[in-house]
Amino acid sequence: MLTVHHLGKSQSERIVWLCEELGIPYALRHYTRDPVTILSPPELKALHPIGAAPVITEDGLVLAESAAIMEYILARHGGGRLAPGPQHPAFADYLYWFHFTNGTLQPAMGRMMILGRLNLPADNPVRQAMQGRLDRALGLVESRLAAVPWLAGQEFTAADIMIGFTLTTMRYFHPVDVTPYPAIRAYLQRIGGREAYRRAMAKGDPGMRLLLD
Repeated sequence: MLTVHHLGKSQSERIVWLCEELGIPYALRHYTRDPVTILSPPELKALHPIGAAPVITEDGLVLAESAAIMEYILARHGGGRLAPGPQHPAFADYLYWFHFTNGTLQPAMGRMMILGRLNLPADNPVRQAMQGRLDRALGLVESRLAAVPWLAGQEFTAADIMIGFTLTTMRYFHPVDVTPYPAIRAYLQRIGGREAYRRAMAKGDPGMRLLLD
């Protein structure tokens, strides 16, 4: 049995959502952040040395890193769904946007989150440079979604699951005003309209307000 080890308000929501989209059987084990440090509990470090979520276990396998887990589940359980293959015209776009989230957008948000906690003034050159990177990343997403309904093109794919966390729950850690991005706002409404997303969030983070606007 595939088990998803899920930490509240974390990237592991991607894995729960993917399993719901694919309609595959899985067990869900919840973990709670330390109330003082807001970090993962010791139980996750006992499961995997990195001590963070997501982690999956299956038939003796222990695997971490959300992108790696996504690719593993798609390859083992996806049956060709949600991941266009090499012959598909959207293959290159899918690959780019699947890796864009953790390669570009989320690091930019993470750096701004840390800089914000350092209380650097708004005119600090490092803060300005990092804000510029984040603005460019969001601008690129906005341009893409103004042209197509989903990141890879006309079809919903795992690339959309990857970026969903970053554009929603990640904003609990680094608030981003999406008001200037109408295409992103419309996209978030499309995500919120997916039954699998709603099921995943209700199971993984019940009661949490979904940042879809």
